[in-house]
Amino acid sequence: MTRKFEDVEFGEELPADAPDVGIDAVRRFAQTAGMFHPRFTDQEKARSEGLPGAIVPGIMSQGILAAAIHHWAPEAEIRKLDTTFRAPLLVDSKPVVRAVVTDCDDDTRTIEIDLTLSNEAGETRVVGTATVALP
Repeated sequence: MTRKFEDVEFGEELPADAPDVGIDAVRRFAQTAGMFHPRFTDQEKARSEGLPGAIVPGIMSQGILAAAIHHWAPEAEIRKLDTTFRAPLLVDSKPVVRAVVTDCDDDTRTIEIDLTLSNEAGETRVVGTATVALP
């Protein structure tokens, strides 16, 4: 289904998304991105650095936010994605992405979406704001 600008309403919630941040998915992402730091793929080495465990790379978290938008509107053009990292997202956690449309600009035919990536305890780890164009 093609989501069009006219179909979007202010306050509309995007479907919640539960991304895979298991150790295997993070390892594949880190290897593909050339990020060979053990803090992403080794629980004990991450703890030796003072972290609570292996963490999801920040750019993977950004990709998760972008993917949530594309699950909702595959043809969306993400023109801007600002991200704030509040706390590490742990590997093997069970995060949820939630998003809501916070603005619809008729002149530019863009929408603004606020996104959050929270852990299973409901703690917001990553926040983002995206400007998105739809057909």
